[in-house]
Amino acid sequence: MQRPFRFGVSLAVPAPAEEWRAKCRRAEELGYDVIHVPDHLGMVAPFPALVAAAAVTERPRLGTFVLNAGFWNPALLAREVATTDALTGGRLELGLGTGYVQAEHDAAGLPFGSPRERVDHLRRTVEELDRLLGSDDHRPQPVQKRVPLMIGGNGSRMMRLTAEHADIAAFTGARLVPGSTTGRLVPVAPAELEGNVARYRRLAEGREEPAELNLLIQLVVVTDDRAAAVRPLVERVPDTTVEQALRLPVLLVGTVDEIVAQVQAQRERYGFSYLTVLKPYMEEFAPVVAALRGR
Repeated sequence: MQRPFRFGVSLAVPAPAEEWRAKCRRAEELGYDVIHVPDHLGMVAPFPALVAAAAVTERPRLGTFVLNAGFWNPALLAREVATTDALTGGRLELGLGTGYVQAEHDAAGLPFGSPRERVDHLRRTVEELDRLLGSDDHRPQPVQKRVPLMIGGNGSRMMRLTAEHADIAAFTGARLVPGSTTGRLVPVAPAELEGNVARYRRLAEGREEPAELNLLIQLVVVTDDRAAAVRPLVERVPDTTVEQALRLPVLLVGTVDEIVAQVQAQRERYGFSYLTVLKPYMEEFAPVVAALRGR
């Protein structure tokens, strides 16, 4: 059975208090189900930003998308999660990942580690959060019996961790450029993404409750000229044609009706019922949110 659609918007740019509140209110007005905040240096601090969002909204869930586990001590993170869940009235969704921008770790004076070390730390963090927040003795206590957990990542060990623990499995549809310390990403082809989802599903076969599948959308353009809209992107991505770009799941380009059809087709092919768009595309994507509400 297909899950109904949910739509999130990622708000990352620091703003004065009233401007931040206005953005959050606007996201609710446009029908978004989740307000997300990422975890990068130079952007807003996740937990206070979500508490501020909760103060001026009523309906949207509030999520970290996603926390860089390398920035966090599990015991301190459990305190932040429980406090934020309480202050948002039980609307928190916790997203966790390994982090992928070495330059941020360097700037913070924190070790970056190898991919294996980062996944090991994430696993310890997830397991410790389960232990602490699942205990009646932990103080403070979250409002929700279980704060929904999203884990984002594409590697085999990450997928196994996601299959074991996550309520939401997040796929980026992009990979890190080898050797990049600044987090430069390139999109993955549809067949590769489909293979990643299939591999995750095999690992998650024994689950009692299937996870919700999320995809982070990188570009939304409502237009009658699809080729012209993606041509600037193609010029920046080696060995990619306009036709290949238009087939990428992380690019939603076309008329509103065409994008609605693409979103529905991608749910059918991959299982993505939960899509997150970036703030610059919040208004442009809103008619798609309205068209797919409750479907």
